[in-house]
Amino acid sequence: MSPRPYRLGQRQAATEQTRIRIIHACRELLMTKDGFTHFSMEMVAKQADVARMTVYHQFGSKTGLLEALCDSLAVNGGMEQMANVFCQSEPIEALKQYIIIFGRFWSADRLVTRRLRALADLDPEFEQVIRQRDERRRTGVRTLLARICEEYEQPSAETLENAGNVLCTLIGFETFDSLAGPERSPEDVTDLVYQLVLAALDRLIPDIKPSSPSSSSP
Repeated sequence: MSPRPYRLGQRQAATEQTRIRIIHACRELLMTKDGFTHFSMEMVAKQADVARMTVYHQFGSKTGLLEALCDSLAVNGGMEQMANVFCQSEPIEALKQYIIIFGRFWSADRLVTRRLRALADLDPEFEQVIRQRDERRRTGVRTLLARICEEYEQPSAETLENAGNVLCTLIGFETFDSLAGPERSPEDVTDLVYQLVLAALDRLIPDIKPSSPSSSSP
């Protein structure tokens, strides 16, 4: 048997290990004050103990690296459970599970997420990655809102837009981070956000009177 497939497998494994090490280095930099304020591809390469061109070869650009980091955070934060949300037959229950999953996700790497989002205000590449992720969350909220409204007289486009904006704000990281403070548990914050979302729906779309569904985990 030719040793070529074996060598190829070794090379692929080494490449994957290098990729993981670079993503880990990126995360570590964002957790330190100096790394956070002076983040660059050069600093990531130095932290990972690889050449700068290795980082570019693996990810193509800073945007590619940030996308990979966000994907890693999503896996660590349990976002793969999101696929189950849209299989829920009861839309209010689906909305609750949506909030629970995001609450766990926001809490999983809170400092890194906070700094990623802070840098989005300063760096166009960070801003592009975070904006795209936020738009996915907004799409999910709009989908759930549409399902919730199916059984009622359809609200105006403006009303739905306002409701979507409010719910996205309530389910966003900044709301969770502020409400959590230094001591409040993710579960307590999630429950509070859920109650705020129900109150917002009742206020913004009066014909909808959502009742609290039974508690369950995703």
